[in-house]
Amino acid sequence: MTTSVAIKPKTAFVTGASSGIGKAAALVLSGAGYTVIGTSRKAAPDEMRDGIRMIACDVTSDVSVAEAVALAHSELGGIDLLVNNAGYAVSGAAEESSVEQVRSLFDTNFLGVVRVTNAILPIMRRQGYGRILNIGSVVGLIPGPFGAYYTASKHAIEGYSESLDHEVRQFGIRVAVIEPWATKTSIEANSPQGDRPVAAYSQTFAKYQAAFNAAMAAGDTAEDVAATILAAAQAKTPRLRYPSGKAARQTSFARRFLPRALFDRILRKQFNIA
Repeated sequence: MTTSVAIKPKTAFVTGASSGIGKAAALVLSGAGYTVIGTSRKAAPDEMRDGIRMIACDVTSDVSVAEAVALAHSELGGIDLLVNNAGYAVSGAAEESSVEQVRSLFDTNFLGVVRVTNAILPIMRRQGYGRILNIGSVVGLIPGPFGAYYTASKHAIEGYSESLDHEVRQFGIRVAVIEPWATKTSIEANSPQGDRPVAAYSQTFAKYQAAFNAAMAAGDTAEDVAATILAAAQAKTPRLRYPSGKAARQTSFARRFLPRALFDRILRKQFNIA
């Protein structure tokens, strides 16, 4: 006589899951059998969106993060996978952003990742396993003209993730970075420009913006990036970096192997600032 053993579904906690990559990731993980809790800043109590349980979480608040993680843990019984996705961009020349604007962006894009990760790591350490996927960007590897601070925040994610991965392997936890390139989401439309405009940059920025918009129109979908997230979540031996899509892989390769001067010329031509 054989007895069946119930297999506990894997669990996932996804930040910034109300739209874009976060929403697509939550849906694809749910479809793959994960029990998923997503977060958004304005989620209502007991809210469900497209079958995904949503809870409120402001990643810039220690208290909000602690409460959201505690609630998710109580409902899920454990957290196997964390997808740090919440973030936004600021466009314009670096000189056009005040220190306050830059601080706010880093508070979400980088410190938000740190807050959520620090809240979930004790759970994963007690479990003896876990996986953390941080949504970076190809601009975490390359220059990002007219997006210097978003680029800097994604460079920070790269260094943080690689360092953290070495620290937590001893507990059965692995960390990886998902690196999309141009992705058709609302992040650009919903993100501010520099808060202290400088007219001297306006002509060059206009040319850059036209080239950037063309790249976005031909870019990958949020669902494409979600497929990369699922692959990284399920990999038995995860890599540190997962470029998402052909353009991301090509750009990552070019950054590593092309001479710096040649890479810079190509980048400036691509974004019409040569």
